Amino acid sequence: MHLEGTPSEQLPDVLATGRSDANFVFLSMSAREPDGRDAEYIEWHSLDHRPEQYRLSGLRNSLRLVSTPAARAVRAASVGEYDAIDHLMTYQFNDGSAIPGFNDLGGALHVGGRMPLRLPSLGYLTAERAAMIAAPRAVAGADVIPWRPSRGVYILIEEGQSPADDLIDATGVAGIWTYHGVTSPEPYTGGAIGKQITYCYLDEDPVAVAAELGARVRQRWENGTVTGLLAAPFYSIVPFEWTRYLPA
Repeated sequence: MHLEGTPSEQLPDVLATGRSDANFVFLSMSAREPDGRDAEYIEWHSLDHRPEQYRLSGLRNSLRLVSTPAARAVRAASVGEYDAIDHLMTYQFNDGSAIPGFNDLGGALHVGGRMPLRLPSLGYLTAERAAMIAAPRAVAGADVIPWRPSRGVYILIEEGQSPADDLIDATGVAGIWTYHGVTSPEPYTGGAIGKQITYCYLDEDPVAVAAELGARVRQRWENGTVTGLLAAPFYSIVPFEWTRYLPA
């Protein structure tokens, strides 16, 4: 739809009322469930595990994403261990000091018998926010784009660092948040250093816009400043329609 009014980025009085402090991202990467119980996992995680995280004072937002065969087929990059990713879970915190409490909460839920099913973990990335931008047509400002309804995300995991603002005018992109990898406390000390994570928040079908975005990111890699490890569309989970988007 066409949204009326002046975009927030052009309204200093709007920006002066508050800015996002979601400065730190925790990205969990997983493969599909070996026995095909992906929908069961998504339902449990959405109704039990994910909402519990909001008792943590540092948590600002969360987003579960899933690939499908059609989404996998249009990846622009899917290198090495990143090729096995079919599930992504994002938590946005105010800063990295929230991670020990996040780990403690997971342990307490496990002891309480509240973690009956796990996906095969492919590791974690932790990163600090480097940039954010909103498409003018979105009207809502860059600070709030992760809270704006999205059909999914086109995610980039790259080696190296380079602004991704040139993707903002691509079809379906409402906004972009970019993060630079940092080291986190145990047990989440994976290989995030030197990596850049970019979330292109989509308000059109992720597979439908992947051809244009894929062409743009391949062009982006031509000068060698960054190297693509994963460039792929993922769908947002639709509550109570747990089987709508599945890896297989």
